[in-house]
Amino acid sequence: MFEIGKFSLAMKIFRQNSQFKILGTYSILGAIALLTLFPLLWLISTALKSPTENILQSPLQLLPSQPTLDNFANVWNSLPFSQYLYNSTLVALLTVGLNLLFCSLAAYPLARLSFPGRDWIFIAIVSTIMIPFQIVMIPLYILTVQIGLRNSYLGMIFPSLASAFGIFLLRQAFMSVPKEIEEAARMDGSSELGLWWYVMLPAVRPALATLAIFVFIGSWSDFLWPLIVIQDENLYTLPLGVAKLAGTFSLDWRLVAAGSVISIAPVLVLFLFLQRYIVPTETGSGVKG
Repeated sequence: MFEIGKFSLAMKIFRQNSQFKILGTYSILGAIALLTLFPLLWLISTALKSPTENILQSPLQLLPSQPTLDNFANVWNSLPFSQYLYNSTLVALLTVGLNLLFCSLAAYPLARLSFPGRDWIFIAIVSTIMIPFQIVMIPLYILTVQIGLRNSYLGMIFPSLASAFGIFLLRQAFMSVPKEIEEAARMDGSSELGLWWYVMLPAVRPALATLAIFVFIGSWSDFLWPLIVIQDENLYTLPLGVAKLAGTFSLDWRLVAAGSVISIAPVLVLFLFLQRYIVPTETGSGVKG
């Protein structure tokens, strides 16, 4: 009985220590999350503050005393933000669609087909990740002008039609698909394009969703390339519109914050809708019969 009592006491102390460790871990993670989210919370707070509130007062006041949506209305009416939003949405969606198409078409043969030089081609593609965009920016601009895509939607999309990271990510995803599924499709008379479309793409939906999120965020927040290739203000994307807003209302940071919130809101919404697709699923669950 004495030994059983000692064992029960030891287990109770162990459980208490485990609970304390879990509580400490969650406390540290919560503090890190709050520290990470603080700039976003401060941006939203600044956008909601009225003109009578001092946004730089000390101590800092995170919650506005008189919250208002007038800053968003002023931003929306002072500049053609609806056009900027349309341009960014169109460019981002086209970039995502074309990037997924070309990256998957390039990754499929590199993962599932055998041909001379396949591995060297893959190494050459992955090696381009180490090349900074600033090095290829000027040749890209010259090529864009020569093919007549300057000052157009396609000109903004052109550098992002495919990416080495996307090809690498999808190649690794394609390689994880069991060969039995591929062999069964071939026995049913499926062509290579049919195998790619009906078998491989549904099987790697988590990887496609992950790449789509990365490409969308990169395209949506891209500032340098649209600034170089676009001169018509009717084709401005949201980053260019926010930069113009900062130059127009540089003394009123409430309006600049409101424009920034408008520009990042679609990215947050997209992530909330697509985050469940990033969770790995069974490979065979997405294969059509």
